[in-house]
Amino acid sequence: MTRRILAFDSGIGGFGVVRALRARLPALSVDYLADTAIYPYGEQADAALVDRVVSLLGAAIARLAPDLVVIACNTASTLALHALRECYATPFVGCVPPIKWAADLSRSRTIGLLATRATVRRPYLRDLQQRYAPDCTLLAHGARGLADLAEHAFRGHAVSTDLVRQELATLFDQPGGERIDVVGIGCTHYTFLMDAFRAASPPGMIWLDPADAVARQAAAVLAALPPGTETASRPDRALFTAMPTEPARMATAMSPLGYGPPILF
Repeated sequence: MTRRILAFDSGIGGFGVVRALRARLPALSVDYLADTAIYPYGEQADAALVDRVVSLLGAAIARLAPDLVVIACNTASTLALHALRECYATPFVGCVPPIKWAADLSRSRTIGLLATRATVRRPYLRDLQQRYAPDCTLLAHGARGLADLAEHAFRGHAVSTDLVRQELATLFDQPGGERIDVVGIGCTHYTFLMDAFRAASPPGMIWLDPADAVARQAAAVLAALPPGTETASRPDRALFTAMPTEPARMATAMSPLGYGPPILF
């Protein structure tokens, strides 16, 4: 039988995970839900955001009947994953900053992280460091503007090199920043800026995008599920809680990922 996944994000960031899922499991059906009505998640109050994510995904599970939900959003994963697992029997796979991976690769023992301001300020990040990279110095930058830049890049607009360099300078100009040799991205939106990051960063810098690791974990969870009931096939859908800006450009960008025009959820 064909398994169906629901990938969830506040905007376009989760499409990087979808791309990895398509590469790893070509026959998989993947619906997409973007909570564009209150994008960006990193600027929302924690308690209200948990309530919204739990309620919205409950409605999506009832409507789309996925075998697995991938929370392709660091903010939603670090904040709401526990509550989602308590509320729903559907299995969930989350996305967390690649701190362990960065520590495994770093020789200088100073690692960097680009994420949203919400991810950087939450204790969850420090817990990850203490658990998986206790001998590393972690330098993080909560970059509000990069998610918007990624949204533009996904729609086919040129990326401002100056803006990227400004954000990276805030990371690398911190005390000890010259020692960073590995940088992880802690926001799935940044997948679509990775080429710009590599071009604007010091030579030899290693950049880590956890999209494929999330897809690999999703594949493992799916493989362990018991056989389900065969359901009628249908086209995969990309759903939005508010119609995205530049819908024609959005449709063009989504087409290689297997989606038609945006649909209002």
